[in-house]
Amino acid sequence: MIRTLLITLVVEGAVVLAYSTLRKRPAGDLLEVSFIINVFTQAILWMALRLFFRYYLVALFTAELLIWSVEGVLIHYLSKEKMKLSRALLLSLCMNAASFGVGWFLPV
Repeated sequence: MIRTLLITLVVEGAVVLAYSTLRKRPAGDLLEVSFIINVFTQAILWMALRLFFRYYLVALFTAELLIWSVEGVLIHYLSKEKMKLSRALLLSLCMNAASFGVGWFLPV
């Protein structure tokens, strides 16, 4: 679990840095919010996967969908920038798609 959390933080941190660079905004606040949120959502993901291991793919995709939306809403409310909800959801989607894609192909 710790290994996947570190991978997630690196991948999603890179997405946040790319977003901040493109938007010409400081990345520190978003990186901090992303880090805090991911600590909790990773734990929730692993609990869901362990509870519903017989239905692994259904649990994985359901949990990822919920995590994407929760992270988007939390980014919207917790970031100092107070980005629009639609932008926060899009950023969360990009972050989670990137970490999911990397995680899918890594033997962790």
